[in-house]
Amino acid sequence: MKKMKKGLVVLIVIVAVAIAGMIFSKIVESRAEFYDSPSFEIETDNSGSFLNFVLGNTTDSTPKKIKSDYIGVIYVRGMITESGRNYNQSWILKTIKNLKFDEKNHGILLFVESPGGGVYESDETFLALEDYKKATGKPVYAYFGSLAASGGYYIGCAADRIFANRNCLTGSIGVIAGRSIDATELMKKIGIKSTTITAGKNKNMGNFDSVLTDEQKAIMQAIADDAYEQFTSIVAESRKMELDSVKELADGRIYTANQAVKNGLIDEICGFEDAKESIKESLANLDNADSIEFIDFKYEYRDNLYSLLSMASSVISNPKAAVYDAMNDLSAKVYYLYN
Repeated sequence: MKKMKKGLVVLIVIVAVAIAGMIFSKIVESRAEFYDSPSFEIETDNSGSFLNFVLGNTTDSTPKKIKSDYIGVIYVRGMITESGRNYNQSWILKTIKNLKFDEKNHGILLFVESPGGGVYESDETFLALEDYKKATGKPVYAYFGSLAASGGYYIGCAADRIFANRNCLTGSIGVIAGRSIDATELMKKIGIKSTTITAGKNKNMGNFDSVLTDEQKAIMQAIADDAYEQFTSIVAESRKMELDSVKELADGRIYTANQAVKNGLIDEICGFEDAKESIKESLANLDNADSIEFIDFKYEYRDNLYSLLSMASSVISNPKAAVYDAMNDLSAKVYYLYN
């Protein structure tokens, strides 16, 4: 009984600290919303402070104050998802919005180093960049590093010109609409029974405790086909290619930089600094072209006390749910563009 009480007290303390961290992080976030322009003088890199460890896990490398005219270099790194260690959807959308309203900004250069990611996030970022171009009349460029595949290429399609490293792998134009892991036979062998109560015969499709039927396979295929049509149409419009020609290339394979140039998926192979020089030459008609700089915008993730306590409290409070969620993460309930 004493052990149970002690465990309950520990759990209550953990939950209380987690809730407090959530409240404080919301306060910090609401204050950050006020300073919604990169031209404000704000210290953004507080990664070494105790306060940052307790309250927040993000920072960026944007200078405190941007005084010169500049091209914003936005780094699109890692898996394109709502929130990860290298990519954060909210951050990248806010950054694009900030650049759109900054008079000192004269364009965007995307540095893409990504295997792809979510259909929704990739398309949302693409549309934000298209809106930036339409609202400002300013150009968007893209430079592909060692890998700019699938969702990474999708976002790159917003660029007026695409540069790539000579060792870059790109393309992977295709869609994975989900994965289904059928663990029913294994569960029978080891004596595990799972019952899921549903209303609707297809509600549990893709779950690890359910066999995927032909009808459910057709449902998932229709989702993949719809996303594929959207993807290939964007490539065709961006690259000024016939849709049928794009579909001949878009079988999910990746291409080398040399192959991508030949088939029209990118424009030029060069180093990153060479790409910057080429961009500056294209802006030579501007009066202040010589003074334009390239300013980096990078998202960084760091673990903090709140995130660690939140993870621990969720597992301690409901370990069965944590295991169940982990199994479902392997099922066909997420939709990715990447291979």
